[in-house]
Amino acid sequence: MRFCPFAQRTRLVLNAKGIKHDIINIDLTDKPEWFVAKNPFGQVPILETSAGEVIYESPITCEYLDEVYPQKKLLPDTPIGKAQHKMLWERFSKISSLTFKIVMGRQKGEDVSGLHAALKIEFKNLHEDFVVKRTKFFGGDSVGMSDFIMWPWFERLEAFGLNDCLDDTPELKEWMKRMLEDPIVKVSGHSVDTYRAFFKTLMDDKPNYDYGL
Repeated sequence: MRFCPFAQRTRLVLNAKGIKHDIINIDLTDKPEWFVAKNPFGQVPILETSAGEVIYESPITCEYLDEVYPQKKLLPDTPIGKAQHKMLWERFSKISSLTFKIVMGRQKGEDVSGLHAALKIEFKNLHEDFVVKRTKFFGGDSVGMSDFIMWPWFERLEAFGLNDCLDDTPELKEWMKRMLEDPIVKVSGHSVDTYRAFFKTLMDDKPNYDYGL
């Protein structure tokens, strides 16, 4: 789905590694039977190989692509290196979860101030992890897997009205600037206005997955 941050992760990796692929976008409100048959969870993204093998869940698809297509490795080769990145993804999952809870809570008119405060703390924790690395990106001095895994949520912060969560994270802001200059990132997403317009259709319970086409 064009606006799904989880699917964007996989597209980023496909493009970063120069893997030829076809994209089929799914209307998540009217999922075709063949799609649900391939992934019983009914979620995107799904990868299907030329041999008909199916892989789903965004971190799994990304790691699979990095292993099967060794050009321009995005993860370390060592088990400990890979484990460290996966632990980072697990910690980051708190940020993605809180983000969606805030957006949905606001739509329902709920008090999300506690969730908002918790999200700021998670970003501060991530900032501290990044500062310790003393590198330009989370995997070193070039864009790597963890940068692509986390980027889709940073790209949507302004559209969600959550930019203030980065107020006390200067190094993360600099990382964002560097990410925005990456040629793969530049072509992977949408403008803030486009995200806002799509999310409005989603919040109105009339998602327009073809918005902007």
